[in-house]
Amino acid sequence: MINIMYLVLTALLALNVSAEILNAFKTVDNTLRKSSNVVNLSTTTYLASLQEKLRRPESREKASLWYPKAQGAQQLAANTYNFIEGVKDSLLKDADFDPKKNGDSAFKEDNIDIATRIMVDGGLGKKLYQNLVSYRSQLLALDPAIAKEFGSNLPIDLALPKVQNKENNTWEAAYFRMTPVVAALTMLSKFQNDVRTAENRVVEFCHNKVGQVEVVFDTYAPLVGSSSTYLMDGQEMEITAGLGAFNSQKKPSITINGSPATIGPDGLARQKFIANGVGSKTVTVTINYTDQDGKPQTKTVPIQYVVGSPTGASVSADAVKVLYIGLQNPLSISGGNVGDEKVHPSLDNGSLSKGDQPGKYIAQPAKPGLAHITLNIDGQQKPQVFEFRVKTVPNPVAKVGNNEGGPIPANEFKAQFGVRAELQNFVFEGVRFNVTSYTLVLTGAGFPVLQYKPVTGDSFDPVRDLIEKTKPGTTVTIDEIKASGPGGTRKLPPIVFNLR
Repeated sequence: MINIMYLVLTALLALNVSAEILNAFKTVDNTLRKSSNVVNLSTTTYLASLQEKLRRPESREKASLWYPKAQGAQQLAANTYNFIEGVKDSLLKDADFDPKKNGDSAFKEDNIDIATRIMVDGGLGKKLYQNLVSYRSQLLALDPAIAKEFGSNLPIDLALPKVQNKENNTWEAAYFRMTPVVAALTMLSKFQNDVRTAENRVVEFCHNKVGQVEVVFDTYAPLVGSSSTYLMDGQEMEITAGLGAFNSQKKPSITINGSPATIGPDGLARQKFIANGVGSKTVTVTINYTDQDGKPQTKTVPIQYVVGSPTGASVSADAVKVLYIGLQNPLSISGGNVGDEKVHPSLDNGSLSKGDQPGKYIAQPAKPGLAHITLNIDGQQKPQVFEFRVKTVPNPVAKVGNNEGGPIPANEFKAQFGVRAELQNFVFEGVRFNVTSYTLVLTGAGFPVLQYKPVTGDSFDPVRDLIEKTKPGTTVTIDEIKASGPGGTRKLPPIVFNLR
């Protein structure tokens, strides 16, 4: 495995680069590209939030000061990022890459003369260095507060890396002399990732400088209520939801069973619907609001009720409203006025087995869609059919501790055990996913040369030596995350941490 990519450069001088090494560079390049996209999405979110703060009277003054600086950081990053993209194009063109073949064109990826000729002898590497120096200095010059915050930990490390060949005594020679084209492209992706990470941190800083807006509560109302907890099939039920205390100018957003609800002038959302399908039911109410510190909050409240039937027969899911593939779904089945021994249920999508208590069953559906449980009851001519939705268990979210990525203190990150997978907002209790493997990628402060290592399992122990070297300004990407759980192994999206 490759821990420090450029330790292999001395082995490349023999002009015989192995396929394994080339594939390793390709893997790292793909990881860096994905990391850049994740960071760019975060930057876009901060800028959109700043635009919203510009529209609000209570935050307009500060936002008008810091939003232009964030825009400046975005423009500087775009210019440098695009310049590096142009450098890549120059290498690919000289390596006989043909973009007309939908990006699947073979090129001279193992050639070690092209990067030397273009980047070192041709002077493009020196221009790249000057461009990165200019980007760093202009970014810090946007505001004295930005320079003070990031002067020593901005993730644009332009120090000369350690080299085996003493003749490589310039920045461009250390990185690009006698380097295969695929390795040069990977290093350029690393610089692009550094550029976007630096942009993200400055934009986030500008966003936070706008400050928090105090919310004054001026209206009070109950949180969540329902018109009834027991209904007959076909009766109407009304849900009322709102904040216990809220600002009339900053109303919450409310969804009832996943659908947006209209909020009235009193801050309450009211939604009526017809109860259907006998048994135990749940309506999920989710309220999104901003607290007095300006932080977004989410509250989810389940409203439980029972729908009765004139015949008395019913089938209800004990844990959830739907049946999940790969899980043992507990059901309560009743024949109404007859004993359990006279009830004969069947399932048309999967298997249905009797539990250890009367009226208790376990459903294991086979495929997504719908499932129908049919009850044949002794003494009744017409069977009764109950319909359920069948879904797969959703993908878990990768986390380190309680963090899904973004800024985190370096010491806090070092204290974490490893990577875990968590099912969020999943009502079926006791379902778990276990991380089976991941890849750790380290760039930025403390890592002028990218570090890359695949890990089996979920623990940080195999890479603890690398993690202990991280510090403020380091970017940590956890990629190629795989987790096992109901239905097999899932591949999860990468998560990126900016240590501070």
